[in-house]
Amino acid sequence: MSKLTLGSYPHMLGFEQLERLLERSAKSGNEGYPPYNIEQTSDCSYRITLAVAGFGEGDMSITVEDRQLVIRGRQGDDGDGRVFLHRGIAARQFQRMFVLADGVEVGEAIMENGLLHVDLTRATPETIVQTITIRKG
Repeated sequence: MSKLTLGSYPHMLGFEQLERLLERSAKSGNEGYPPYNIEQTSDCSYRITLAVAGFGEGDMSITVEDRQLVIRGRQGDDGDGRVFLHRGIAARQFQRMFVLADGVEVGEAIMENGLLHVDLTRATPETIVQTITIRKG
């Protein structure tokens, strides 16, 4: 059985980049940590919320790389001379990636009560009708 790609459809032109983004998103290795929500806050805006208890603002970075929102967290080992009888709260790192459509922009990021909120907005595209003149050859 052959794999269907967007290039298999002759009437869909210029979608090769979308196909690469989908493949990269599938391979991104997003595990179940940290848990997150995605909510639509209006017709043109979204909010991603990650549960990042134990992380401070300085422990995380948010970047946009090639139309992907990448949120990384890394906690330093704060066991300076402390003796743990039980250590159930691990200092672990994470990376969450979200593919952004064209026109989606990352707004502000807010840390609140162990939750990281990242706001996104989508520009509403204008409907443009273009008339192409036919020349005689």
